[in-house]
Amino acid sequence: MKRENLTLVMEFQLLVFTDDQKLQILLFVLFLLVYVITVLGNACIIVLIKTTSHLHTAMYFFLCNLSLVDLCYSSAIVPKMLCNFLSEKKTISFFGCAAQLFWVCCCATIESLLLAVMAYDRYSAICNPLLYVGIMNKKVCTQLAVLSYLGGLIQAIIQTSYTFTLSFCLSNMMSHFFCDLPPLWKLSCSDTTINQVVAFILGSITSAGCVTIILVSYAFIISHVLRSQIRDGRWKAFSTCTSHLTCVCMFYGTILFMYFRPKSSYSLDQDKVASVFYTVVIPMINPLIYSLRNTDMKEAMKKPIRGTFLSIRT
Repeated sequence: MKRENLTLVMEFQLLVFTDDQKLQILLFVLFLLVYVITVLGNACIIVLIKTTSHLHTAMYFFLCNLSLVDLCYSSAIVPKMLCNFLSEKKTISFFGCAAQLFWVCCCATIESLLLAVMAYDRYSAICNPLLYVGIMNKKVCTQLAVLSYLGGLIQAIIQTSYTFTLSFCLSNMMSHFFCDLPPLWKLSCSDTTINQVVAFILGSITSAGCVTIILVSYAFIISHVLRSQIRDGRWKAFSTCTSHLTCVCMFYGTILFMYFRPKSSYSLDQDKVASVFYTVVIPMINPLIYSLRNTDMKEAMKKPIRGTFLSIRT
């Protein structure tokens, strides 16, 4: 990193959603509730999958990893945001900002790759049911998960290193509630053209590759299901995909709006609202979607509840 980064900008001033103190307290309570639900929901899914033997399949292995990433994603942003709601000095240190950007880029990329892997898993299960256990064996699942994490780490290292070699010698007032690429580029007094090109290329490669895998997988799934002569089999096949499709639409819809719309239409105020959705709301909604729409997960959740109820009665 350049020395001028350290001498001229030691911290960034984060701008929260409002200057009204009463409203800030209300937002603190709201986001704290969302964060608690996020932590409990994702932790519950991880524990259930790890402790329930019939959930030890490829589908739930990747769901467990998705919940872990959502937990890390939310934890990289929300705790600092909650602190800023209650503190007069709403700042983040230079190195704290770099760390936050690293984890945000890392988790976003991993989640994108995991969603693509989960689409391929559904394709294998529905279109090749007899070969599914062999195709998605433990070794393959582990390798796909490791590749997803490596992809996230590589992209995060590149994005963070490129961003924090810029010079920040203008204002340190960031019109955002966490450290993200566009507001950091706006604060820099260096030429950010290369940074924007690198971010666009990396983001395009990752998003285009993942979206292609998802679309091709579901094209084959829909074709296979429509050719199926067993009506109940069609609904059962579709039911295993609806939760995943819902998460895909929410995640990619927000990401595409955030980073792939024309530069002339950028608005940091709009970005703040969209950022709340994909960094705070989606990690909370994902476990609820998979819990409420998945029969196996609902049954796994009922068992400890029944056990607790019976022990209380006895």
